[in-house]
Amino acid sequence: MMLHTVRRLVSPTLGRFASTLVLVEHDGSAVNPATLNTVTAASRLGGPVHALVAGDACQEAAAAAAKIPGIEKVFVAESDALKGQVAEAVSAVLLDVQSKNNYSHILANGTVFGKNILPRLGAKLDVAPISDIVDVKSENTFVRTIYAGNAVQTLETVDPIKLITVRGTAFEAAEAEGGSASTEAVEVAVDNDKSKWLEAKLSKSDRPELASANIVISGGRGLKNGENFEMLYTLADKMGAAVGASRAAVDAGYVPSDLQVGQTGKMIAPDLYIAVGISGAIQHLAGMKDSKTIVAINKDAEAPIFQVSDYGLVDDLFKAVPEMINSIEG
Repeated sequence: MMLHTVRRLVSPTLGRFASTLVLVEHDGSAVNPATLNTVTAASRLGGPVHALVAGDACQEAAAAAAKIPGIEKVFVAESDALKGQVAEAVSAVLLDVQSKNNYSHILANGTVFGKNILPRLGAKLDVAPISDIVDVKSENTFVRTIYAGNAVQTLETVDPIKLITVRGTAFEAAEAEGGSASTEAVEVAVDNDKSKWLEAKLSKSDRPELASANIVISGGRGLKNGENFEMLYTLADKMGAAVGASRAAVDAGYVPSDLQVGQTGKMIAPDLYIAVGISGAIQHLAGMKDSKTIVAINKDAEAPIFQVSDYGLVDDLFKAVPEMINSIEG
């Protein structure tokens, strides 16, 4: 793996102590599990860690955030103007909180949520965000992967404010209970005429959420069509697993894009990842190679997926998967 070091020189931080604000991702009532990983990254920077919960109805989420050990204060911004947590509105609140508290670091999850908001904030603050860090070396030196995980970049920045998205799979999750942070309401004065929240159409499933599931079963182009994914759904239901897919399967129309695992999909690190009919393209490996245990099923013994798997089965998936289902039922 190639190592790459970059030093980003801008205006230096003048005698400021580290202090961190974590932007909390939530659905109004519960905190997104990835935020717990971001809190762990924040705690490694030194100094106090505060959090911001923004939304149109977020008191429950704020209460949950206040229970996370390591967070000392939770700012709560609640307003109809924050409905849907659109980037223009949330970044305006972040800018206001930052102007009053002068944080040295602002962290968010390395998800669509965080990557949607921090770049806009960076433009307002005239600093360059650092995306998807996987390690913290010091308060101004961070590690991230590039080229689909094939190279590791150590990046040093002296921007006065560090805007960072965190790859959750690289950090242990903080505890969800045990903290007792204070809460403080934030006055919301958002003038956003650029975008308007209309609605969210979310797919509903009794299976675990892909991003936080302990077991994930993913299918690739080897399944040949969407109907054959029913085998994986059956197996997943019996194992209490979530279902994912490779980009090739998504592009072929077998499954919707919200199941995609990989560089341009979800980055996950379950306890058990079962790859069925997936060859192991670099883009896919970037999204799941941090899994604790990887099992690959593929009839091609030379498939790259076997190079990263802990266990491999060279077999026809249309034979192997039904046998696994029957074994569990038996």
